[in-house]
Amino acid sequence: MPRLLVVHHTASPATQELLEAALSGTKAEGLDGVEVDVRAALAAGPPDVLAADGFVLGTPANIGYLSGAMKYFFDNVYYPCLTAKVGAPYGLWVHGNNDTQGAIRAAESIAQGMGWRRVHEPVSVVGAPGKDDVEAVWDLAATVAASLLET
Repeated sequence: MPRLLVVHHTASPATQELLEAALSGTKAEGLDGVEVDVRAALAAGPPDVLAADGFVLGTPANIGYLSGAMKYFFDNVYYPCLTAKVGAPYGLWVHGNNDTQGAIRAAESIAQGMGWRRVHEPVSVVGAPGKDDVEAVWDLAATVAASLLET
């Protein structure tokens, strides 16, 4: 059974709401063949990445960049997993109070450096998440999970 790793840093009610939307998306109809592991960014490490077939990443943008927790995750897994998951599908959502572009650029640069394959445009949420934002994160997670079932 393919395994999806959801790595998140949920430091606020907004990021928690988006994480819940992502987790709901991984349970969409037809996705019961995907096993979902959820790890906080500070707790996820190389064994989690090596066991996964795809990735959903969720982080706040802090001072225009990735949260320290998500950067810590990437720092810990980059070299041990550098070539282990080339081609693995991933999706990213980022929440910020005013700008998310620096965080998106950093996460995509790292994921591309690891050879991961983006299967959904990053979802940028600025301010309080609205219905469309929640649906976009749901769709992102469902898309990544569905990509694991494609053969």
